[in-house]
Amino acid sequence: MLPDPISVPGLPANNNTYSQAVRLNDLVFVSGQLGVRPGTKELAGPGIPEQTRQALDNIARILDAAGSSMGQVAKVNIFITDFTLLAEMNAVYAGYFPHRPAKTTVEIARLDLDALIEIEVISSCRPTAIP
Repeated sequence: MLPDPISVPGLPANNNTYSQAVRLNDLVFVSGQLGVRPGTKELAGPGIPEQTRQALDNIARILDAAGSSMGQVAKVNIFITDFTLLAEMNAVYAGYFPHRPAKTTVEIARLDLDALIEIEVISSCRPTAIP
């Protein structure tokens, strides 16, 4: 079975090298999302809280379009440009993931648009959420 590409109009568009997400069997793989406001190419704000919140809101919209939800996320990968921002990021992150999925966070040198954070997830699209 081939992956089924998922695209949500208004969110930052993918180019011809990747999809916003793909669904394969019971899994949804969401490509890395910056904290870009829908319909723009602008970051939601200069700080890590605003960018984290917007990236996670964008992910929620993509998951919804794929037949999944934030409550079904099993794995999160976070790329952050400054580990000193980790506590601020986690304060926002915790409100989206009370079920505590597996998570990897790595510090990297630079992101597109000079964003502070990029987040990608793997989620189930089965009818029940992770408890």
